Order: sequence, then C-alpha cells, then structure tokens
Amino acid sequence: MQKLTIQTSPIDGQKPGTSGLRKKTRVFMGPHFLENYVQSIFDGIGGVVDKRLVVGGDGRYFNAQAIQVILRMAAANGAAACIVGQNGILSTPAASHLIRLRGTDGGLILSASHNPGGIDADFGLKYNTPNGGPAPEGVTDRIYAATKIIHEYRILEGADADLGTLGKTRMDQMEVEVVDPVTDYAALMETLFDFNAIRALFASGFRMRFDAMHAVTGPYATAILEGTLGAAKGTVVNGTPSPDFGGGHPDPNPIWAKDLMDTMMGPDAPDFGAASDGDGDRNMIVGRGIYVTPSDSLALLAARATAAPAYRGGLKGVARSMPTSGAVDRVAEKLGIACYETPTGWKFFGNLLDAGRATLCGEESAGTGSDHVREKDGLWAVLLWLNILAQTKTSVADLMAAHWAEFGRNYYSRHDYEDVETDKANALITALRAALPGLPRQAFGPLTVSSADEFAYDDPVDGSRSEGQGIRVNFTSGGRVVFRLSGTGTVGATLRVYLEDVETDPARMHRDAQEALAPIIAAADAIAGIRKYTGRTAPDVIS
Repeated sequence: MQKLTIQTSPIDGQKPGTSGLRKKTRVFMGPHFLENYVQSIFDGIGGVVDKRLVVGGDGRYFNAQAIQVILRMAAANGAAACIVGQNGILSTPAASHLIRLRGTDGGLILSASHNPGGIDADFGLKYNTPNGGPAPEGVTDRIYAATKIIHEYRILEGADADLGTLGKTRMDQMEVEVVDPVTDYAALMETLFDFNAIRALFASGFRMRFDAMHAVTGPYATAILEGTLGAAKGTVVNGTPSPDFGGGHPDPNPIWAKDLMDTMMGPDAPDFGAASDGDGDRNMIVGRGIYVTPSDSLALLAARATAAPAYRGGLKGVARSMPTSGAVDRVAEKLGIACYETPTGWKFFGNLLDAGRATLCGEESAGTGSDHVREKDGLWAVLLWLNILAQTKTSVADLMAAHWAEFGRNYYSRHDYEDVETDKANALITALRAALPGLPRQAFGPLTVSSADEFAYDDPVDGSRSEGQGIRVNFTSGGRVVFRLSGTGTVGATLRVYLEDVETDPARMHRDAQEALAPIIAAADAIAGIRKYTGRTAPDVIS
C-alpha cells in the first residue's frame, strides 16, 4: 500500500461542539472535508504514531465509507492498531466501554446522535479520550486550531479493510481488529444488574416494548432483552439499524417515538416501554399510561439505584446538567450525598466520575448514565429501570406516585424552536443577556422574578471555568425558566426553553405538565420575546 501526502488548505466550519463536529452529510462527503478534520484530530492530540484507537459508529449514511477513510489515514499516520466494530457498528456507550476495557489511546465515534440520517440529513464525528469520554474543551480547542492551519493530510492508497469478518488483519503496518459490537458491552451489563431477577420478571408475564428506532441499539437490545433475559420475541421493535433510521427521526421523545407512546397509552398497553436514539446514548421511559420525563427518571434512579448489585453500596454523588430539573437535588439531600450542577455536555461529568465524586449523572435531553462508562447510556438506564421494577414488583405509575409523594414533583418541560435563523437567535440571547440586571422583582402575570443570571461553572476537580452556559430566570414561587442555544444541530440554531415549577401539594401532583406550567410558559415568552425575535408562535417540539 502506498502512503500519500495530499496537499490541502483549511476549510471553514470545522469547529467541534459539545459532541464533536456535526454537519450535513453532503458537507462531510465534500472534497477533503472528512480528511481535513480527521488529520486535525490526529494533529490536535499530538499524533497517533504507535497509538491504538477504537473506531465505530451508529450505522447512519456514509458511516461505512468514512470509517475506511479513517482507517487508511490512521495507518498512514503511524497508528499501531485500530479496534473496529463489525461492519463499522458501535453504539456510543459500547465504544466508551471498549476504549476503557482495552486501554486504548481514545477513539473516533461516527455519529450525529439523535439527528436524522441520510444523504440529505446529518453526519458527525467526535474524538473520545482514553478515559472513554468526549474530549474536553482543551482538546477540542487544539483540534480546532489544527483545522485552521492544516496544509496536508496523510492517507494510504489501497483496498478497504474487511469489516464484516471478526478477527485481526493488517492495513500496511497497522493492525485492524474487528470485534463483535455487542459482546463486551453485554458482559459489562451482566456485572451491573441482577439479571436473574429481571429474567424472573419477564417469566412472570411482564410485558415490555423497546423501540430501537431503526438505530444502533437494536442489536444490543435484542441480544440482551430477548436473548439473555428472556423477554418475548418481538419485544424489540424497529431493531435493525438503517442508514436513514427508517426515514424517521431517532430522537426518543413523545413526538418522534409516537408509535411507542400510542401503544403505551392504549387499552392493551404493555407494562413497560422504552426507546433509545441513533447512537444508543439516550433513552425514553414510559409506563402504562404514564410518560416519565428524563429529569424524573434520573431522580427515581438515584433514589432506588441500590436495587442493582453495582450500586448496593450507595452512591458517591449525583450530577445533573444545569437545565435538568432539580428533582434529583432533593433525592441527594435526603441520601446525604453531593449533587453537582454542570453545563450541558457529558464531558463535564467526566471529571466528577474520574475523581470518584459522582456515580449517577443525567441530562434533561434523555441522557442518563453512571460511572461504568464515560458516556450517557440508553440501554443501561432501561436495564436499571427493569431491575427496580423486578425488585419492587410495582408499576411505573405507582413508582412515580410514591416518589412524588416523598420528594415532591417538579413539573418540567422543554420547548424547542428548531432551525431558527442564527442571527435572530443570537439577537434574542443578546437582548435577554442585557435585560438580566433589571429582571429581579419584575412581575409577569402571577409570577415575580427572584433572580436572573447567566450560568457559569467552576469545575471542582480541575479548577477550569466555563462561562455562557445558559440564561436562568428564577421566580419567587420556586419555578424557573432557562434559555439556551443548542450546539447539536447542523442548520441555523435551536432555541431550547426549559420550564420548571415545583409542586408539594399531593392533591396537585397529577396534572398535565403543560397545564401546570402555563404561567411559566407565558412568562418565558414575555421575558425573552420569543415571538418577536423568531416569528414563531409555537415550539416545534415539546418534550
């Protein structure tokens, strides 16, 4: 195989966000775009000579071709070995586990997570560090700096690697090891949970539906739920990964997983429903007749984690992203453990997990995980719920009712305004930021503002500071609204509005969330001028 050095020049728009670089698929397929970014990753981490890397992705359109480019470039740059999921498939949590299990120098994960797939949809690539977690800002800053000065990249000219056959081959001097994507991850799950108790639950007639959304979790869920745990055949639906996710949107929320919601709210609903996203790191939990918000799910899992063998010794602490509701805070207070509030982005949890300060972490955007890997993990969350259900022998609805009775209920919702023109979204945030000093003591309908600020985070482990992490407006009633521009899209900007109110009256804990939050919703529009700046009269997605 011939090693080529290709002359190139910087390409605009290669700044990685909280989850790597995400662009339209056709952009990644453009001349030199993928190659420039991969070389910049290698240069930004100090080169890959004699290093070992994990490579895999969620199977979306262009996944297979991009992996072959990455392998040829890794070989040309002197890497010692690449461990690749069979047919290029690895869920994000499975990739994180493989990096940690094999002690590699990190990994390249090809995914745009919950974003749609296809030639006219989205693609993504991110580098995870040797701890298995997303690269911190210091690393992504170096990668971005490399994209601005790149003048050449190195790549092998030759045949593609055979990724369909398990085992080891060579690409020039580099070893390519193809591994089953499910085996190591499934073995890890068996060390964390009481599989015998969950088997007994299914054997008792317990029914479940898991919607894999035509995404990467399908093979994992089928092997573990139907294979190892004995759930009925057909428990996993939409279980075959598809390059365009079956033409759907692999985001596990009540809008995009409508079929699952309809089933769980229907007359013959199973006992338990769940879904996962494009790359397997997010989850949605639904009981018969009840949707569990990600914030409530995190709080419930923290309160009852000791049902699983891995957590019977108690939790070291919990952590949540700032926009996530404060439900888990009250659980932590009762348990007498630390609770950390971080910016959005799983990389911020990594330091806490590595330092042994936290065991469970969660984000309101359907991401939950623990210290078993350094990514959020959708199927892990589902298995922990199953372990709790097996131990308590009660329903999801009854579990949540008991939880609210003990801790109070945080009514919570997120309103997404998608693909807002970037200049309009930035104008809204700029105006809101300028208004913050004058907001306290102002009244908006029945609500009065108690405080307003822009969240900044001082990392308790490494001392780093992250500013500009979302605007918070708190009310004297205990409710709040948070405004953020999301970095996970590929076109324009997504304005996320997080709405929360606390209810401690048991007689008022079973209302519709949008009804309960109506005063907060009205105040959010009045404070930020959402209609004025975006022209939108309603959000695109309510979750």
